[in-house]
Amino acid sequence: MEQLRLVSTPKGPVSYVLERKRVKNLNLRIRRDGTVMLSVPMRCPVAEADRLVEAKRAWILEGQARMRDHSLPLPPPPDRETCRILLQQALERVHPLVEGLGVAMPELRLRTMRSQWGNCHWRQGYITLNTALARCPEMLRDYVALHELVHFLHHDHGPGFYACMDVLMSDWKERRKALRRYG
Repeated sequence: MEQLRLVSTPKGPVSYVLERKRVKNLNLRIRRDGTVMLSVPMRCPVAEADRLVEAKRAWILEGQARMRDHSLPLPPPPDRETCRILLQQALERVHPLVEGLGVAMPELRLRTMRSQWGNCHWRQGYITLNTALARCPEMLRDYVALHELVHFLHHDHGPGFYACMDVLMSDWKERRKALRRYG
């Protein structure tokens, strides 16, 4: 059960969403969109929740400012055909990096995903890329496409996977970090 709350503090109001759950502790977090969420045990008094939010006001405002500074708005989504073209081009740009290692060009599938940029179905010979990726810069599309292609060589995220990424795309960590800003 969620309830929108507004706490008046000496330095101004703070709004948050109160969630009663089967938890032991009060859990305060800030979503990527800046929404403040507070999960509390079922029998926790509202006054206690409000006191926590009031006490953490500075931390909340700093966190919301960081979210605004670090998140980049995505441009409007392209139509499905443009999306397919952009993601197929990314796949074709990075495939030569793994082709010599025995990775055949996989089938590309598109899907709107909430929590992943892509996934690899190495047994079936295809990869799925998130349609939202078409709205990101080319270098980030290339990173995700290569990431999925490397899974044909290393099926998990073990040391071999990351060693391969280091060799094939030396700046992959920076690209991954940049991609998080588009979360």
